[in-house]
Amino acid sequence: MSFTPPTYQYGFWVKDRPYFRSPHGLTKKAVEELSFQKNEPEWMLKKRLEAFDIFFKKDMPEWGADLSGIRFQDIISYLKPTAEQSKRWEDVPEGIKYTFDRLGIPEAERKFLAGVSAQFDSEVVYHKIKKKLEQQGVIFCDTDSAIRNYPEFFQEYFGKLIPAADNKFAALNTAFWSGGSFVYIPQGIHVDIPLQAYFRINARNMGQFERTLIIAEPGSSVHYIEGCTAPVYSQDALHAAVVEIVVKKNARVQYTTIQNWSNDVYNLVTKRAFVEEEGEMLWIDGNLGSKVTMKYPSVFLKGQKARGEILSLAVAGRAQHQDAGGKAIHIAPETSSLITSKSVSHTGGRTSYRGLVRVTPNAKRARSHVQCDALILDKDSRSDTYPTTQTNEASARLSHEATVTKLSDEQLFYLKARGLKEADARSMIVNGFLEPVVKTLPLEYAIELNRLIELQMEGAVG
Repeated sequence: MSFTPPTYQYGFWVKDRPYFRSPHGLTKKAVEELSFQKNEPEWMLKKRLEAFDIFFKKDMPEWGADLSGIRFQDIISYLKPTAEQSKRWEDVPEGIKYTFDRLGIPEAERKFLAGVSAQFDSEVVYHKIKKKLEQQGVIFCDTDSAIRNYPEFFQEYFGKLIPAADNKFAALNTAFWSGGSFVYIPQGIHVDIPLQAYFRINARNMGQFERTLIIAEPGSSVHYIEGCTAPVYSQDALHAAVVEIVVKKNARVQYTTIQNWSNDVYNLVTKRAFVEEEGEMLWIDGNLGSKVTMKYPSVFLKGQKARGEILSLAVAGRAQHQDAGGKAIHIAPETSSLITSKSVSHTGGRTSYRGLVRVTPNAKRARSHVQCDALILDKDSRSDTYPTTQTNEASARLSHEATVTKLSDEQLFYLKARGLKEADARSMIVNGFLEPVVKTLPLEYAIELNRLIELQMEGAVG
């Protein structure tokens, strides 16, 4: 099979002169300096140092993708690109503004976003929210600002859904977190257009550790969209984020991620939502690019009739391993969950579904369905499924379906006989396979995701 490397349009980088840069390596001194630079309260520094100790005590996970290539001694844990955050696009430094202009951030803001936040390496460099939402009491800001301006939320929720001891990379994030988003939606408020955050790694050997916290009060709703890219370097970068979401009674949160990292990024993310009575949480998780992804959004259904849905999409090409999936933990009666996984592997790429459904003894009449569908485009690619189901409740109704499909010569022949080129025929088959996930996105994002998938598929014709 011949292979032409796909075009990665976000592989550019800009020369930057950061306001502050930590030395290479993960050290206690680096944690203390980061906290000092941010002028944080003493309780947060204490949490960071406790997490730092946990990180070094915990072993690297050996059950998923190969992480042996991560060189923690080379990682830059904190890079502050500017002295101050900007609220006017004109005030953003030229090199950073050039980067986000090419990524379409200002254009997207003007067209259809309720608010936008742009993070460059370790810090949010630009943020803006529509005045109407501010007047309704909606809070959308970077996490560093939130810890200063809304400390009551942080002390109540920070690390409660995902404690530092949860896993090695949650501990790493808790020790070195910087940037990310804080969202608070007051009771009964419905945010009808999306809030968006965009995370960009620019520096070599960068470790990006953003922290996101979303709180939806009873009867509220919000859709938060996250996009990610990075340049192409010969050295590997690390993205280890943590996302905590609180969905209160009868509230609804949708969290959409379209990550298109370059092939030298280890993407290791912990995402978890607690859902109270009759609340609804929807994760839409699109993973393209990266060297390795390990990410399993989870829902803890804590209130009666709470509902959770996870739509996971992964596309893996040469030298890529996308290990993704979802977790649903049923704790209360009459809760329901749906996990749908769609994966495509081509030109030697590997995808894995890894999921968990757990039903506790109190979750009477819980319902869950898992659907895993994999499409393999050539003999050099691979797909694996690792589902786990645990139940202690006889009234629960659980089901699991899985399919693995190989691209057949008959399908290609049929489409080519109707005038399509082979590359177009393959794209049509892949787009049709992924359509159930893509159709859940707002129109603009569905178009962008289809375009990214086409770019990923370039060179996948042998």
